[in-house]
Amino acid sequence: MPNRFKHPAVNFGKRALLLAVLVIGAAAVAAYSNTFHAPFTFDDVSSVFDNPTIKQLWPPGKALSPPGDWGFTVSGRPLLNYSLAINYAISGYDVWSYHALNLLIHALSGLVLFGLLRRTFLQPPLAERFGAKAWPLALVLAVLWVVHPLQTEAVTYMIQRAESLMGLFFLLTLYAFVRSVDSPHSRGWQVAAVVACLLGVATKEITALVPVLAVLYDRTFVSGSFAEVWRRHRGRHLALFATWIPLLCLLASTGGDRGGTFHFADGRMWVGHALTQFEAVTRYVGLSFWPHPLIFDYGLIDPPGLGGALLWGFPVVALLVGTIVALWRWPIAGFIGAWFFLILAPTSALPATLQIIVEHRMYLPLAAVLALAFGGAARWFGLRAVTLTVAGLAVGAGMLTFQRNQVYASGQALWEDTVAKRPENARALNNLGLTYYNLGRVQDSIPLYEKSRRLDPSMANTHYNLGLALMNSGRESEAIEAFEGAIRILPYYFKAHLNLGTILMKLGREPEARAHFAEAARYDGMPAEVYFQFGVSLANLGRWDEAIEQYAKAVQLDPNDAEAQSNWGVALYRKNAPAEAVPHFETALRLTPESPAAGDVHYNLALALAALGRQADALAHYAEAVRLKPGHADAQLNFGIALGQAGKLPEAISHLEEAVRLRPDAPAPHTNLAFALLQANRPADALVQYEQTLRLEPQDARAHYNVGYALLAAGRAGDARPHFEAALRLQPGYTAAREMLQRLDSGAPGR
Repeated sequence: MPNRFKHPAVNFGKRALLLAVLVIGAAAVAAYSNTFHAPFTFDDVSSVFDNPTIKQLWPPGKALSPPGDWGFTVSGRPLLNYSLAINYAISGYDVWSYHALNLLIHALSGLVLFGLLRRTFLQPPLAERFGAKAWPLALVLAVLWVVHPLQTEAVTYMIQRAESLMGLFFLLTLYAFVRSVDSPHSRGWQVAAVVACLLGVATKEITALVPVLAVLYDRTFVSGSFAEVWRRHRGRHLALFATWIPLLCLLASTGGDRGGTFHFADGRMWVGHALTQFEAVTRYVGLSFWPHPLIFDYGLIDPPGLGGALLWGFPVVALLVGTIVALWRWPIAGFIGAWFFLILAPTSALPATLQIIVEHRMYLPLAAVLALAFGGAARWFGLRAVTLTVAGLAVGAGMLTFQRNQVYASGQALWEDTVAKRPENARALNNLGLTYYNLGRVQDSIPLYEKSRRLDPSMANTHYNLGLALMNSGRESEAIEAFEGAIRILPYYFKAHLNLGTILMKLGREPEARAHFAEAARYDGMPAEVYFQFGVSLANLGRWDEAIEQYAKAVQLDPNDAEAQSNWGVALYRKNAPAEAVPHFETALRLTPESPAAGDVHYNLALALAALGRQADALAHYAEAVRLKPGHADAQLNFGIALGQAGKLPEAISHLEEAVRLRPDAPAPHTNLAFALLQANRPADALVQYEQTLRLEPQDARAHYNVGYALLAAGRAGDARPHFEAALRLQPGYTAAREMLQRLDSGAPGR
């Protein structure tokens, strides 16, 4: 049986636990209270919006089978993916629940770290010095870890839940292991440790290091030697190491390289990546003590030359050698160093596609840095002074974290901050360009894309994004070149094929366009969007039958695609088949009943119903169209016309006036408003509107006729004659204008 150490401080009551929960929870909420509306960014988009597996929470099979290719953050991580499915079930694409769960995970991790630190301070090697103050020491360290600004990327950047959720299960595994050696319920804690480790394995691969650290913890704080570890606890350690088997299976599901994230066969990649990580690790340590500047994305790091390798490598090698020596001579310091280096090892040593520095990797290693700094300071300055200092640092750190989180408030703020700190970061330039593009600042995005492409021509998405911006700027030939560049880098880039096909179709290069649409459908796992866009291209050419065929394919693949249903209805209406169009508009409304897009559908449905003579139904849908989309000028115009035909002149005039306000340079709103005003016996006001129509269309015979008619209605027959004459001159066969002149000549009333 293991020796169970008892210390007076081990009497840890419920009140003390509740206080710890409240303090850690309050600190976490205070530091991250301004993050709940931080938008999705960067890899969040692919993991949420481009991830169909999170759309179904139950049965859990689909949500526990994330995409295995393209190197998605969720690839090979079923529990991480399932956590996103929970959020999707709660709030869909509304970001608040995602951030709320991230914060809950982080606070729980801090609480478990507190428990692990407290029990570690009570272990025999540390109890004499720290045991009496184990509770406050563990609490201030845990709070500082929770509110440290270096943690913001792992908490506020939503998809780095991968790091924080893994961290929670990592810490739970070690905590349960520690409890298994000092609790009378040893068997239950052993099971809990294995379960927590399995959950961590299903979240992120770094959990593979937990069994190793459990052995080192056992040797350092519990058993005293590796021989005793094997003799006393080999069963529980072997159970933890057995979790490597499911981990290997999950890795295999991503092709063994996480969808191309790692390049194990490229020797140059090994060397280059290792050299860049000297700078990375040195920066991580520095940011632990002085968290400025924090950078969301450091970009591609070129391997340093000899001088740079020596400069960045010396402190890292010195720390690593010191850790190895300490493992044998000063086991506690050695364990802390091993915690730091082992947890960083998988991402710092393995040859990743992008040789990068990412701050979220310090989520767990930060605990080691803080513990070592605290222990060293306590040795020199005394326990009480250092504890009070750490408490003060925690307050300041929390304020800095709150301030840092303001940068995440918008994609624009985040990427502008990143580009300001790393102006040669091609990926940040690309993402800032994309942010501007999504804000409608298309022209501002193009120079950023071009600079990004110049700095790193190998980024397919930069070529693609530039192509989109150029396409929307009417620069089709340049857009074609950009999309072709994306496809040269990634032949399976189906979105590039799709947009390239759209442009080529517009330019009349149909055989080439069809080839790219076919490639897009081939590579897109759910090609409904491909068929839809092909249908739009055909519709723009007025080829309604072919467009309908493509819309039908899109709806067959995705029956819930409201836009495809709506466009299908439009195509049928344009084919003079309003009766067939109506069910498609009604289906689209059922799918999106309350959105600005539904305003367009109501409008189109109203047109179809009016064509069928169902005027009352059409009025109801015009009303819904302008309610959902008040700025829809055509809806306001047609609603006004329909109201006038129904004899509701005051309401008709109101909507026609709104149509005029929305489209002051369009003749139709002025003409129809004038007609309604005449019916309401307001000839002077009608004349103003007809004159506006004439100003817009001075060579239009009908406009001259209407002005003459309004002048005649206002009793100004002399002023009316020149306009009837102009109408007849512009259109010699204009019978109504000739009749008006004849009446004026005969002295008969003209109305």
